[in-house]
Amino acid sequence: MFTDWRKTNLFHGVVRHVHSFPQGEGLPFKSVELETPPQYRYSYSSSTKKEWKRRGAYMRIVGLTGGIASGKSTVSDLFKSSGIPIVDADLVARDVVRKGTPGWRKVVAAFGNEILLENGEINRARLGQIVFSDPTKRQLLNRLLAPHISLGIFWQIAMLWFKGSKVIVLDIRLLFEAKMDRWTRPIIVVWVDPETQLRRLILRDRISEEEARQRINAQTSLDWKKMRADIVIDNSGLMEDTIKQVQDVLKQVTKSLSFKELGFSREGVALVVVAVIIGSLLISKL
Repeated sequence: MFTDWRKTNLFHGVVRHVHSFPQGEGLPFKSVELETPPQYRYSYSSSTKKEWKRRGAYMRIVGLTGGIASGKSTVSDLFKSSGIPIVDADLVARDVVRKGTPGWRKVVAAFGNEILLENGEINRARLGQIVFSDPTKRQLLNRLLAPHISLGIFWQIAMLWFKGSKVIVLDIRLLFEAKMDRWTRPIIVVWVDPETQLRRLILRDRISEEEARQRINAQTSLDWKKMRADIVIDNSGLMEDTIKQVQDVLKQVTKSLSFKELGFSREGVALVVVAVIIGSLLISKL
């Protein structure tokens, strides 16, 4: 199930995002609405903009993960359409292997020119076939790109922090594997039953059942991730069910920040810096 298009209706300060999702192969698209929580409703008044900026000085990093063909990207799109900034690790990973980048040079040196397209960019499909069929090469690829991807993710989060974002979602399939679960809360896992996951992957990528199973088995199991989640979104059923779950999760992730989270906020860091400076000045006068 993928977002076909969306538009935003604004009236009386309330934002409803209209999505169109396929109901099934050969069936017409069905439109559904997802309403933005009150604190994320858009307004063009100067007072509301100031309030948004004031509250946006605090930031919560929500971890969003799942597995191949689990529907994580669909859930991520729903969060994004509700006004929550998304840091997409997949997009970061694509950027770090663009032609001429340090990541690109490392990958080409390790896997050879056979993974390149005519324009010099990496053939992601070809590279995927190689690493999904060989655990050693998959680990090598992860090891080569992990520092570049981590730096890219950190940079995007830092930019959102400086801009004053209150809540952001880190969309990353390897959340646990990259140990990023240590500094994201809550952790949301988009789960789907094995049969549905297999069927969706075959239809989406148009691959054989054997290749689909190979790709699924090459990743950490969804059940393992589910056990370690703070919040589980079951995406095995209808799109309406998933949207209802996302609406409930939105209420949780946009609630007031804890004292610990405030300490890591932009204003919290500023207060610590000021306290250190004042303390240093007082000590110097003793």
